[in-house]
Amino acid sequence: MINTPQTHHDSTVVRYQGFSLLLSHSAIFSTIVISLILLLAVIASLALGSTFIPLNAALPAILGQGSHSTLLLVQEIRLPRIFAGLITGTALGTAGCLIQTMARNRLASPDLLGINNGATLAIILGLIVGNILGSWWLALIGAAGCALLIFMLAGRWGRQGYRVLVIGLAIAVMLRSVIELLMSTVSLQHASTLYTWSLGSLVGRGYSASLPAALGLTLLLPTALLLSRRLALLRFEEGLAASLGLNVSKTQLFIMLLTIGLAGLGVTIGGPIGFIALASPIIASRFADPAHIPIFRSALIGAIVIICADTLGRITSSHAEVPVGVITSILGGPFLLWVLLSKQ
Repeated sequence: MINTPQTHHDSTVVRYQGFSLLLSHSAIFSTIVISLILLLAVIASLALGSTFIPLNAALPAILGQGSHSTLLLVQEIRLPRIFAGLITGTALGTAGCLIQTMARNRLASPDLLGINNGATLAIILGLIVGNILGSWWLALIGAAGCALLIFMLAGRWGRQGYRVLVIGLAIAVMLRSVIELLMSTVSLQHASTLYTWSLGSLVGRGYSASLPAALGLTLLLPTALLLSRRLALLRFEEGLAASLGLNVSKTQLFIMLLTIGLAGLGVTIGGPIGFIALASPIIASRFADPAHIPIFRSALIGAIVIICADTLGRITSSHAEVPVGVITSILGGPFLLWVLLSKQ
Protein backbone atom coordinates (compact mmCIF):
# COMPACT_ATOMS: atom_id res chain seq x y z
CA MET A 1 0.00 0.00 0.00
CA ILE A 2 1.35 3.42 -0.97
CA ASN A 3 1.36 5.98 1.80
CA THR A 4 -0.10 9.44 1.28
CA PRO A 5 2.42 11.61 -0.59
CA GLN A 6 3.97 14.45 1.41
CA THR A 7 4.31 17.68 -0.52
CA HIS A 8 7.14 20.09 0.23
CA HIS A 9 8.24 23.36 -1.38
CA ASP A 10 9.30 21.98 -4.77
CA SER A 11 8.96 18.25 -4.34
CA THR A 12 6.71 15.41 -3.30
CA VAL A 13 7.84 12.39 -1.27
CA VAL A 14 6.08 9.13 -2.13
CA ARG A 15 6.64 6.23 0.29
CA TYR A 16 5.93 2.59 -0.34
CA GLN A 17 6.67 0.22 2.53
CA GLY A 18 10.43 0.65 3.15
CA PHE A 19 11.11 2.67 -0.01
CA SER A 20 10.73 6.37 -0.66
CA LEU A 21 10.86 8.44 -3.83
CA LEU A 22 11.47 12.19 -4.06
CA LEU A 23 9.68 13.74 -7.03
CA SER A 24 10.91 17.20 -7.96
CA HIS A 25 8.17 19.36 -9.51
CA SER A 26 10.64 21.43 -11.52
CA ALA A 27 12.42 18.29 -12.76
CA ILE A 28 9.14 16.75 -13.93
CA PHE A 29 8.10 19.96 -15.67
CA SER A 30 11.45 20.42 -17.43
CA THR A 31 11.47 16.76 -18.53
CA ILE A 32 8.03 17.19 -20.09
CA VAL A 33 9.14 20.36 -21.90
CA ILE A 34 12.31 18.70 -23.23
CA SER A 35 10.30 15.66 -24.35
CA LEU A 36 7.93 17.91 -26.31
CA ILE A 37 10.90 19.62 -27.97
CA LEU A 38 12.24 16.21 -28.95
CA LEU A 39 8.86 15.28 -30.44
CA LEU A 40 8.86 18.48 -32.52
CA ALA A 41 12.42 17.76 -33.68
CA VAL A 42 11.38 14.26 -34.83
CA ILE A 43 8.35 15.62 -36.71
CA ALA A 44 10.50 18.26 -38.41
CA SER A 45 13.05 15.60 -39.38
CA LEU A 46 10.31 13.55 -41.02
CA ALA A 47 9.25 16.49 -43.19
CA LEU A 48 12.55 18.20 -44.02
CA GLY A 49 15.27 17.02 -46.36
CA SER A 50 16.25 17.11 -50.01
CA THR A 51 12.59 16.30 -50.66
CA PHE A 52 10.09 18.22 -48.53
CA ILE A 53 7.10 16.24 -47.29
CA PRO A 54 4.12 18.20 -45.92
CA LEU A 55 3.11 17.19 -42.42
CA ASN A 56 -0.36 16.16 -43.61
CA ALA A 57 1.41 13.55 -45.78
CA ALA A 58 4.39 12.65 -43.53
CA LEU A 59 2.39 11.82 -40.39
CA PRO A 60 -0.14 9.47 -42.09
CA ALA A 61 2.78 7.75 -43.83
CA ILE A 62 3.98 6.55 -40.42
CA LEU A 63 0.80 4.45 -40.26
CA GLY A 64 1.18 3.22 -43.84
CA GLN A 65 -1.14 5.72 -45.50
CA GLY A 66 -0.14 7.73 -48.55
CA SER A 67 1.51 7.45 -51.93
CA HIS A 68 4.17 4.86 -52.67
CA SER A 69 6.94 7.44 -52.92
CA THR A 70 5.97 9.05 -49.61
CA LEU A 71 5.79 5.70 -47.85
CA LEU A 72 9.20 4.74 -49.24
CA LEU A 73 10.79 8.00 -48.14
CA VAL A 74 9.24 8.02 -44.66
CA GLN A 75 9.21 4.36 -43.67
CA GLU A 76 12.31 3.07 -45.44
CA ILE A 77 14.67 6.06 -45.23
CA ARG A 78 13.76 8.74 -42.68
CA LEU A 79 12.14 6.77 -39.84
CA PRO A 80 15.00 4.22 -39.56
CA ARG A 81 17.50 7.08 -39.64
CA ILE A 82 15.61 8.99 -36.96
CA PHE A 83 15.52 5.86 -34.82
CA ALA A 84 19.29 5.50 -35.21
CA GLY A 85 19.74 9.15 -34.23
CA LEU A 86 17.55 8.79 -31.15
CA ILE A 87 19.52 5.78 -29.90
CA THR A 88 22.88 7.41 -30.63
CA GLY A 89 22.02 10.73 -29.00
CA THR A 90 20.48 9.09 -25.95
CA ALA A 91 23.52 6.86 -25.41
CA LEU A 92 26.08 9.65 -25.84
CA GLY A 93 24.14 12.16 -23.74
CA THR A 94 23.84 9.69 -20.88
CA ALA A 95 27.52 8.70 -21.11
CA GLY A 96 28.56 12.34 -20.95
CA CYS A 97 26.48 13.01 -17.85
CA LEU A 98 27.91 10.00 -16.04
CA ILE A 99 31.58 10.71 -16.70
CA GLN A 100 31.32 14.48 -16.13
CA THR A 101 29.77 13.90 -12.72
CA MET A 102 32.22 11.17 -11.75
CA ALA A 103 35.28 13.18 -12.82
CA ARG A 104 33.82 16.38 -11.31
CA ASN A 105 34.77 18.19 -14.50
CA ARG A 106 32.28 19.37 -17.09
CA LEU A 107 34.91 19.14 -19.83
CA ALA A 108 35.21 15.38 -19.30
CA SER A 109 33.34 13.56 -22.05
CA PRO A 110 33.90 10.34 -24.03
CA ASP A 111 34.90 12.26 -27.17
CA LEU A 112 37.41 14.60 -25.51
CA LEU A 113 38.90 11.77 -23.42
CA GLY A 114 39.43 9.56 -26.46
CA ILE A 115 36.93 6.85 -25.49
CA ASN A 116 34.98 7.43 -28.71
CA ASN A 117 38.22 7.28 -30.70
CA GLY A 118 39.12 4.02 -29.00
CA ALA A 119 35.81 2.52 -30.09
CA THR A 120 36.31 3.88 -33.60
CA LEU A 121 39.82 2.45 -33.86
CA ALA A 122 38.60 -1.01 -32.83
CA ILE A 123 35.86 -0.97 -35.48
CA ILE A 124 38.29 0.13 -38.21
CA LEU A 125 40.72 -2.61 -37.20
CA GLY A 126 37.84 -5.06 -37.40
CA LEU A 127 37.10 -3.91 -40.94
CA ILE A 128 40.73 -4.20 -42.03
CA VAL A 129 41.32 -7.60 -40.44
CA GLY A 130 37.97 -9.31 -40.90
CA ASN A 131 35.63 -7.00 -42.84
CA ILE A 132 33.24 -6.68 -39.88
CA LEU A 133 32.35 -2.97 -39.83
CA GLY A 134 29.64 -2.05 -37.33
CA SER A 135 30.10 -4.89 -34.82
CA TRP A 136 28.94 -3.44 -31.52
CA TRP A 137 31.22 -5.61 -29.39
CA LEU A 138 34.31 -4.24 -31.15
CA ALA A 139 33.30 -0.71 -30.12
CA LEU A 140 32.95 -1.82 -26.50
CA ILE A 141 36.39 -3.43 -26.54
CA GLY A 142 38.00 -0.32 -28.01
CA ALA A 143 36.25 2.03 -25.57
CA ALA A 144 37.20 -0.17 -22.62
CA GLY A 145 40.83 -0.35 -23.72
CA CYS A 146 41.08 3.43 -23.97
CA ALA A 147 39.41 3.96 -20.59
CA LEU A 148 41.74 1.44 -18.97
CA LEU A 149 44.76 3.23 -20.43
CA ILE A 150 43.56 6.59 -19.07
CA PHE A 151 42.89 5.06 -15.66
CA MET A 152 46.35 3.49 -15.50
CA LEU A 153 48.09 6.75 -16.43
CA ALA A 154 45.94 9.19 -14.47
CA GLY A 155 44.97 7.30 -11.32
CA ARG A 156 41.56 7.59 -9.67
CA TRP A 157 38.95 9.49 -11.64
CA GLY A 158 37.46 11.71 -8.96
CA ARG A 159 40.74 12.64 -7.28
CA GLN A 160 42.60 13.43 -10.51
CA GLY A 161 39.91 15.22 -12.53
CA TYR A 162 42.12 17.62 -14.49
CA ARG A 163 44.92 15.05 -14.85
CA VAL A 164 42.38 12.64 -16.36
CA LEU A 165 41.27 15.35 -18.80
CA VAL A 166 44.78 16.26 -19.98
CA ILE A 167 45.86 12.64 -20.40
CA GLY A 168 42.60 11.82 -22.14
CA LEU A 169 43.09 14.67 -24.60
CA ALA A 170 46.59 13.44 -25.43
CA ILE A 171 45.35 9.88 -25.94
CA ALA A 172 42.49 11.15 -28.12
CA VAL A 173 44.95 12.93 -30.41
CA MET A 174 47.18 9.86 -30.68
CA LEU A 175 44.26 7.55 -31.41
CA ARG A 176 42.94 9.92 -34.07
CA SER A 177 46.31 9.92 -35.80
CA VAL A 178 46.35 6.11 -35.79
CA ILE A 179 42.81 6.08 -37.20
CA GLU A 180 43.80 8.38 -40.06
CA LEU A 181 46.89 6.27 -40.76
CA LEU A 182 44.85 3.08 -40.94
CA MET A 183 42.21 4.70 -43.13
CA SER A 184 44.88 5.57 -45.65
CA THR A 185 45.55 1.85 -46.04
CA VAL A 186 41.92 0.78 -46.53
CA SER A 187 40.91 -0.38 -50.00
CA LEU A 188 38.99 2.04 -52.20
CA GLN A 189 35.98 -0.25 -51.90
CA HIS A 190 35.52 0.75 -48.25
CA ALA A 191 37.37 4.07 -48.10
CA SER A 192 34.46 6.39 -48.93
CA THR A 193 31.95 4.77 -46.57
CA LEU A 194 34.50 4.44 -43.81
CA TYR A 195 35.63 8.06 -44.11
CA THR A 196 32.07 9.39 -43.90
CA TRP A 197 31.32 7.14 -40.93
CA SER A 198 34.54 8.22 -39.17
CA LEU A 199 33.35 11.83 -39.34
CA GLY A 200 30.10 10.84 -37.66
CA SER A 201 27.19 10.06 -39.96
CA LEU A 202 23.76 8.43 -39.89
CA VAL A 203 23.67 7.81 -43.64
CA GLY A 204 22.46 4.28 -44.30
CA ARG A 205 22.01 3.53 -40.61
CA GLY A 206 18.68 1.85 -39.98
CA TYR A 207 16.96 -0.62 -37.71
CA SER A 208 19.42 -3.48 -38.24
CA ALA A 209 22.41 -1.32 -37.27
CA SER A 210 20.58 0.24 -34.32
CA LEU A 211 18.92 -2.82 -32.80
CA PRO A 212 21.90 -4.08 -30.71
CA ALA A 213 22.46 -0.57 -29.32
CA ALA A 214 18.74 -0.17 -28.62
CA LEU A 215 18.67 -3.43 -26.67
CA GLY A 216 21.77 -2.41 -24.74
CA LEU A 217 20.28 0.99 -24.00
CA THR A 218 17.15 -0.56 -22.47
CA LEU A 219 19.44 -2.17 -19.90
CA LEU A 220 22.10 0.52 -19.37
CA LEU A 221 19.88 3.62 -19.11
CA PRO A 222 17.66 2.29 -16.26
CA THR A 223 20.81 1.08 -14.49
CA ALA A 224 22.30 4.57 -14.74
CA LEU A 225 19.11 6.08 -13.33
CA LEU A 226 19.17 3.64 -10.40
CA LEU A 227 22.76 4.69 -9.63
CA SER A 228 21.95 8.40 -9.67
CA ARG A 229 21.94 8.71 -5.87
CA ARG A 230 25.36 7.11 -5.58
CA LEU A 231 26.58 9.25 -8.44
CA ALA A 232 25.43 12.37 -6.60
CA LEU A 233 27.67 11.47 -3.66
CA LEU A 234 30.68 11.27 -5.98
CA ARG A 235 30.49 15.03 -6.38
CA PHE A 236 31.87 15.31 -2.83
CA GLU A 237 35.43 14.56 -1.82
CA GLU A 238 36.09 10.83 -1.68
CA GLY A 239 36.59 10.83 2.09
CA LEU A 240 33.27 12.56 2.69
CA ALA A 241 31.46 10.30 0.24
CA ALA A 242 32.91 7.23 1.98
CA SER A 243 31.84 8.57 5.38
CA LEU A 244 28.28 8.78 4.01
CA GLY A 245 28.35 5.04 3.32
CA LEU A 246 29.41 5.04 -0.34
CA ASN A 247 31.84 2.46 -1.66
CA VAL A 248 33.71 4.94 -3.85
CA SER A 249 35.90 2.53 -5.83
CA LYS A 250 33.04 0.16 -6.58
CA THR A 251 30.73 2.98 -7.64
CA GLN A 252 33.41 4.50 -9.89
CA LEU A 253 33.91 1.13 -11.54
CA PHE A 254 30.17 0.72 -12.19
CA ILE A 255 29.88 4.23 -13.60
CA MET A 256 32.92 3.74 -15.83
CA LEU A 257 31.56 0.45 -17.17
CA LEU A 258 28.24 2.15 -17.94
CA THR A 259 30.03 5.02 -19.68
CA ILE A 260 32.08 2.59 -21.78
CA GLY A 261 28.99 0.63 -22.76
CA LEU A 262 26.93 3.69 -23.67
CA ALA A 263 29.72 5.44 -25.60
CA GLY A 264 30.62 2.24 -27.45
CA LEU A 265 27.02 1.59 -28.48
CA GLY A 266 26.64 5.17 -29.66
CA VAL A 267 29.81 5.02 -31.76
CA THR A 268 28.93 1.73 -33.40
CA ILE A 269 25.85 3.37 -34.98
CA GLY A 270 26.91 6.86 -35.98
CA GLY A 271 30.68 6.87 -35.57
CA PRO A 272 32.61 9.24 -33.27
CA ILE A 273 30.07 12.08 -33.22
CA GLY A 274 31.51 14.88 -31.10
CA PHE A 275 29.90 17.60 -28.96
CA ILE A 276 26.87 15.52 -27.89
CA ALA A 277 28.35 13.96 -24.75
CA LEU A 278 30.00 17.26 -23.79
CA ALA A 279 27.05 19.58 -24.31
CA SER A 280 24.03 17.51 -23.27
CA PRO A 281 24.78 17.36 -19.50
CA ILE A 282 25.74 21.04 -19.40
CA ILE A 283 22.52 22.08 -21.12
CA ALA A 284 20.49 19.67 -18.99
CA SER A 285 21.95 21.14 -15.79
CA ARG A 286 20.33 24.46 -16.74
CA PHE A 287 16.96 22.77 -16.39
CA ALA A 288 17.79 20.92 -13.17
CA ASP A 289 18.13 21.66 -9.49
CA PRO A 290 21.83 21.58 -8.52
CA ALA A 291 21.08 18.73 -6.11
CA HIS A 292 19.91 16.44 -8.92
CA ILE A 293 21.95 14.55 -11.51
CA PRO A 294 20.14 15.21 -14.84
CA ILE A 295 20.77 11.79 -16.37
CA PHE A 296 17.45 11.37 -18.15
CA ARG A 297 17.34 14.99 -19.33
CA SER A 298 20.88 14.64 -20.68
CA ALA A 299 19.71 11.61 -22.66
CA LEU A 300 16.77 13.55 -24.11
CA ILE A 301 18.88 16.57 -25.02
CA GLY A 302 21.48 14.32 -26.66
CA ALA A 303 18.72 12.89 -28.84
CA ILE A 304 17.44 16.40 -29.68
CA VAL A 305 20.88 17.66 -30.73
CA ILE A 306 21.53 14.60 -32.93
CA ILE A 307 18.14 14.82 -34.66
CA CYS A 308 18.42 18.58 -35.23
CA ALA A 309 22.02 18.34 -36.49
CA ASP A 310 21.16 15.49 -38.85
CA THR A 311 18.16 17.39 -40.22
CA LEU A 312 20.26 20.53 -40.67
CA GLY A 313 22.89 18.52 -42.53
CA ARG A 314 20.26 17.25 -44.97
CA ILE A 315 18.95 20.70 -45.86
CA THR A 316 22.22 22.70 -45.78
CA SER A 317 23.46 21.69 -49.22
CA SER A 318 21.49 20.84 -52.34
CA HIS A 319 24.32 18.72 -53.79
CA ALA A 320 25.38 16.45 -50.93
CA GLU A 321 24.32 16.36 -47.31
CA VAL A 322 26.71 17.34 -44.55
CA PRO A 323 27.46 14.50 -42.07
CA VAL A 324 25.96 15.00 -38.64
CA GLY A 325 29.41 14.81 -37.04
CA VAL A 326 30.57 17.82 -39.06
CA ILE A 327 27.54 19.85 -37.95
CA THR A 328 28.11 18.98 -34.28
CA SER A 329 31.82 19.80 -34.57
CA ILE A 330 30.98 23.24 -35.95
CA LEU A 331 28.64 23.80 -33.01
CA GLY A 332 31.10 22.27 -30.55
CA GLY A 333 33.88 24.83 -31.03
CA PRO A 334 31.92 27.92 -29.90
CA PHE A 335 30.20 25.89 -27.19
CA LEU A 336 33.53 24.71 -25.78
CA LEU A 337 34.79 28.30 -25.70
CA TRP A 338 31.64 29.33 -23.85
CA VAL A 339 32.20 26.57 -21.29
CA LEU A 340 35.83 27.54 -20.79
CA LEU A 341 35.08 31.27 -20.46
CA SER A 342 31.92 30.91 -18.39
CA LYS A 343 32.28 31.98 -14.77
CA GLN A 344 29.65 29.54 -13.51
